[in-house]
Amino acid sequence: MKNSIKGYALGIIAAASYGTNPLFAIPLYGAGLTPDSVLFLRYLVALPVVAAMILLRGRGFRVTRRELLTLVVLGLLVAVSSLTLFMSYNYMDVGIASTILFVYPIMVAVIMAAVYKEKAGWMTIVCIALATVGIGLLMGNPDGGFVSITGTILVVASALTYAVYIVAVNKTSLAKVATLTVTFYVLLFGLSLFLVRLLASGQPLFPTLPDWKLWGCVAGLAIFPTALSFGCTNGAIQSIGSTPTAILGAFEPVTAVIIGVFAFGEVLTPRIICGLVMIIVAVILVIAGPGIATPLTHVRKMFPRLRRRR
Repeated sequence: MKNSIKGYALGIIAAASYGTNPLFAIPLYGAGLTPDSVLFLRYLVALPVVAAMILLRGRGFRVTRRELLTLVVLGLLVAVSSLTLFMSYNYMDVGIASTILFVYPIMVAVIMAAVYKEKAGWMTIVCIALATVGIGLLMGNPDGGFVSITGTILVVASALTYAVYIVAVNKTSLAKVATLTVTFYVLLFGLSLFLVRLLASGQPLFPTLPDWKLWGCVAGLAIFPTALSFGCTNGAIQSIGSTPTAILGAFEPVTAVIIGVFAFGEVLTPRIICGLVMIIVAVILVIAGPGIATPLTHVRKMFPRLRRRR
């Protein structure tokens, strides 16, 4: 029992800490940093943190040549996912961007059905419809928080590349490699994309920040949504399993919306609330899958059908 409580607590912390991305990124944007600069510093600082976690857990860095080549590709995929997400913050509210991003589990289900011929049941179809309508509600919000087409395209691109990454990790030899080891090399090779982009554009690798608190934001990006989130996720999986941990990930967009409203003064209208709820419900249902059938059956049994009197 205690182990389960610990696992659920770690899962919530993992999701909530990942939702702090905009909390640390937006102040850096305000100081004039570009998405490339922010992500370069985030990946650079996160690398030694993740390396320390690997050493503390007694894991190693050794991978085969084939695995290394796969990690190069996946590192670039994750880097593109991070870049498009952070670029979207310049076009739309951070809470909405983070919520749209969370449709990536639905994209995973679609990829698995289309590429690996896994049968998509009625639950998956319903979830895709719910998510589509939810995003439509966020798009059609002229009186509240602004959602641009450009921002939406960037977030969808981020979700898609991350979905491809998740499928690739599960369908390659990396499935046998420790999660933190994969994370380390993904960050290492992802860092190369931002390095090349910064050098090509003539931007400084280490920009001058006017306030020491901004370096705190850089550290926050590396620690909370990266090192802490990964560490707690691993702990939650060991305690309660992968599926419950993934379901608890629904707290991430909720955290991002709360941060957007209270930290950045973003507008939260009834229409946005409906959209957020529909997307979160869709993702929870598609991740839970057949496991949701049992509790629904229990609910139905609470209301037995009454026999008609003749």
